[in-house]
Amino acid sequence: QVQLVESGGGSVQSGGSLRLSCAVSAGSYSRLSLGWFRQSPGKEREGLAAIEKDGLTTYAKSAKGRFTISQDSTKSNLFLQMSSLRLEDTAKYFCAADLRRMVDVKAADADPRWWGRGTQVTVSS
Repeated sequence: QVQLVESGGGSVQSGGSLRLSCAVSAGSYSRLSLGWFRQSPGKEREGLAAIEKDGLTTYAKSAKGRFTISQDSTKSNLFLQMSSLRLEDTAKYFCAADLRRMVDVKAADADPRWWGRGTQVTVSS
């Protein structure tokens, strides 16, 4: 059973930084592809960044240059370092996992198999 638990959300002023964490319990699986997503009221869920089993990282345009996805050496924790935060970054942020490559999940217009419950990020002026 894969379990994902996000933390690190909160309130931050525009231009500030925040680091989100996701505790990853991979169950019986040795490696997972992982990603960060967000959703705000009235908007579609947006994929932000992914890290594949081989360590390859990919970013959405909205995240590139401002957000960095990473894992610790044990692969038990996933991070999203966010900087230069904007009002429009306000959303609930989720980590997700899949056995498939995240790029393939996206190409198939599918959803990752496992999701955390999310952590709220609020950016204020």
